[in-house]
Amino acid sequence: MEHYPTWPNLPAMMFGLARTWPDKPLLRRFRDGGWHSTTWGEFGRMAASCARHLRAAGVTAGDRVVIVSENRPEYPIAETALMALRAVPVPTYTSNTVADHAHILRDSGARAAIVSSPALAGALREAGRLAGGLDLLVVIDGPPDASPRALDLGDAGGSPRLMHWGALAADDAPADDIALEAASIPADALACLIYTSGTGGAPKGVMLPHRSILSNCRGAFELLRPLRLQDEVYLSYLPASHSYEHTVGLYFLPSIGTEIAYCRGVEHLAADLLTIRPTILTAVPRVLEVIRSRVLTQVARQARWQQALFNRALELGMKRADGRRMNVLEGVIDPLLDRLVRAKVQARFGGRLKAAMSGGARLEPEVGRFFLALGLMIMQGYGQTEAGPVISANPPDGIRIDTVGRVLQGVDVRLAEDDEILVRGDLVMQGYWGLPDATAAVIRDGWLHTGDIGALDDDGYLRITDRKKDMIVLSGGENVSPAKVEGMLMTEPEISQAVVAGDGRSSLTALVVPTQGYDDVAAALAITRVNHRLSVTERIRKHAVVEAFTVENGLLTPTQKIRRVLVIRANTNVLAKLHG
Repeated sequence: MEHYPTWPNLPAMMFGLARTWPDKPLLRRFRDGGWHSTTWGEFGRMAASCARHLRAAGVTAGDRVVIVSENRPEYPIAETALMALRAVPVPTYTSNTVADHAHILRDSGARAAIVSSPALAGALREAGRLAGGLDLLVVIDGPPDASPRALDLGDAGGSPRLMHWGALAADDAPADDIALEAASIPADALACLIYTSGTGGAPKGVMLPHRSILSNCRGAFELLRPLRLQDEVYLSYLPASHSYEHTVGLYFLPSIGTEIAYCRGVEHLAADLLTIRPTILTAVPRVLEVIRSRVLTQVARQARWQQALFNRALELGMKRADGRRMNVLEGVIDPLLDRLVRAKVQARFGGRLKAAMSGGARLEPEVGRFFLALGLMIMQGYGQTEAGPVISANPPDGIRIDTVGRVLQGVDVRLAEDDEILVRGDLVMQGYWGLPDATAAVIRDGWLHTGDIGALDDDGYLRITDRKKDMIVLSGGENVSPAKVEGMLMTEPEISQAVVAGDGRSSLTALVVPTQGYDDVAAALAITRVNHRLSVTERIRKHAVVEAFTVENGLLTPTQKIRRVLVIRANTNVLAKLHG
């Protein structure tokens, strides 16, 4: 693809590509003991069929429809169908509680939902009851003729109308009528409503128009042009309800001809990497940190000569990644280390990975340089749900891993007087659903105020230095960035998770979760090592080992971001003892 095409909206893009590539594989999923592909032609037909049947069921333009499902082919099919009707998909996490679902149903005003399983159907029915009603519930799995009782929904009285996915997707008619209708949707129309997972406070609905996601697609295409991507294979494992995966996995990568293979679940990620052997990948820093920790733990158990080989590969790889010249002997040894050491680490990702884009949270430079040194192209990016979400990213031919790269084409960025990053362009959201005051607070004169503090160097690379609202102010008036200290703690192999506290106190304290196989003593030694690299005010004076932060206990978002505010609140008594 020489130039990225101009599309009026997302469903027009998807139906257009279905006409262009009818026999090309688009989606791959594991079921019935094997991997099965869906072609573009099949995708277009099923999306059009779903659109017709959803309309017949009463879904009309402007209706919000919640989608609660794992990543699977039905997800993009449902979204494309809804968008073609000018209805508004509301992607939601399968890990949400009934109360979470009820908040989103109530806040968005959605009266219909598409869910993947009978269990989720039960949760949505209960959430609908709490939120004031649900009219339509589409269930993907389960028997086609299931009654509410058969689907474990309890008494049918007051239940929403039930439909099975098979009935929606069964129409064999060509997609032409729906595709023609979708073509007239303006780029400024609301495409989807994505609720921020929220590291604190109630999630807000971010209104993303078609232009926002299309702007991201166009900018990503130009950024990745040096990779000459064509007929790639992508392993999708981040939740599609997260704006990062939503834009990249549902729209951008398919738009350039990439086949999307759906991971069977995070617990199967390591195995699916070996089976699918993706050529392109997205990652959140937590996944990279875990893989790095496992590699280092494995190396520590090897013979000394093997450890020496690994350390030499790391040393020369970092030299190469930093653009420093090798001497003659190093130039001879380095290709040997590719085969003896680096290829084994690359094999963990399937052995043919061209690049992985890290986003969703801050990637510690040490973690990024580790993978670059081992021959894996890791490109850190930066964004927010409110911006489609991608704002900037490292180009593959100019990676500076301690930065979040260059601003995407078509995006304007400037720094305010206090160095807050301001963003303008087609990527910026319409606003927060039903919250005009909150919208006015973050979008002023067309500029999105990100809340992040940054710096731009002479080559246009952006660095995130602080989070405006997440600073810890010690009793002596010193400002400390908890994200920086937490990031350094979690790069230590002995520490799996960490949260730093100390607002209004004389010094910092830390709540840490040791990596499996390590204890408090090992964590304490790791903290001591980190303290040597920190300024006096940033050092951890006391710490406590606490239970792991998980999605289940509400202390981790579905995309593995730690909910700092909730962790601190849940450990109030522990922190009180530490501060003494």
